[in-house]
Amino acid sequence: MHSRRRFLAAGLGITAGGLLAPSLLGGKPSPSSDSGSSPARPPHRELGSPVFFTNDISVNGLLEIYSKINESITGRVAIKLHTGEPHGPNILPRDMVKALQQRIPNSNLVETNTLYKGKRHTTADHRETIKINGWDFCPVDIMDEDGAVMIPVKGGKHFQNMSVGKHMLDYDSMVVLTHFKGHAMGGFGGSMKNIAIGCADGRIGKKMVHAAPDDEDIESWLKGEPFQENMVESAKATIDHFGKRIVFINVLRNMSVDCDCVGVTAAPVKARNLGILASTDILAVEQASIDMVYKLPEAELHDLKERIESRKGLRQLSYMKEMKMGNVQYELITLS
Repeated sequence: MHSRRRFLAAGLGITAGGLLAPSLLGGKPSPSSDSGSSPARPPHRELGSPVFFTNDISVNGLLEIYSKINESITGRVAIKLHTGEPHGPNILPRDMVKALQQRIPNSNLVETNTLYKGKRHTTADHRETIKINGWDFCPVDIMDEDGAVMIPVKGGKHFQNMSVGKHMLDYDSMVVLTHFKGHAMGGFGGSMKNIAIGCADGRIGKKMVHAAPDDEDIESWLKGEPFQENMVESAKATIDHFGKRIVFINVLRNMSVDCDCVGVTAAPVKARNLGILASTDILAVEQASIDMVYKLPEAELHDLKERIESRKGLRQLSYMKEMKMGNVQYELITLS
């Protein structure tokens, strides 16, 4: 069973039907992917892309929401997960990920090595970290273990091609399973960041996205709106590669301002757990996730909002719209 909750157009997430009532979350306006805010969508306007929601962050909740978006997922399936640095306190629960992987025939987890020199920089260290974090219940394909391949970026203004892990071409479909949280450079890390950085190979693709120099000075990597645009174009390459055979799940849980790549030094979580959002439309699910987060009370929202806006993170949404990667208008369908 599910009920339909209608959200606003153009990136405003005022809830309907009491999903996240203003009395619960402070009644704050949600951000638009464009500048400023806009009024509520009139009832007669066309609904946007379906986005499914459950507040049940569990095995059952994840499996149920996946069942609403999986029609096009066939063949050999890559489950793109951010596996995180060792002992990361906020990574997704292993039982949830394991249950989803076991539900999807002919699937395994996929990752790529990092550009920064942490515990996932080399394939050997990455595999050790995968064991430490408990992801070795199934094969984990480090997609750039055997090198990289260029795939086209259609309509990009920064890139014509993007370098991704070579093994990505071995898959017919992709399920993007994302821990939605803050991010040091992106502002926030949702489904788009998960594939933009996470499918780019560690030596070439990630260096392209970050516009990283040959030295190891991370502080000199690209920042702000140009970096957000680079990420969007990288993600578009992966989305165009899979076509309709890619779906997106954002788990709004343990949302520190820091990414899981920070590991045990991640900032404390101040925001409550909200639920799981899923869609076949990446822009719709990212917009819905941001809208839901921005409805939090000030004490819970402040740090996340500061991280997102100081890094110009909302440019992710507006540039995805410009790149015609989805719909900022969405219809929220609450599972019950």
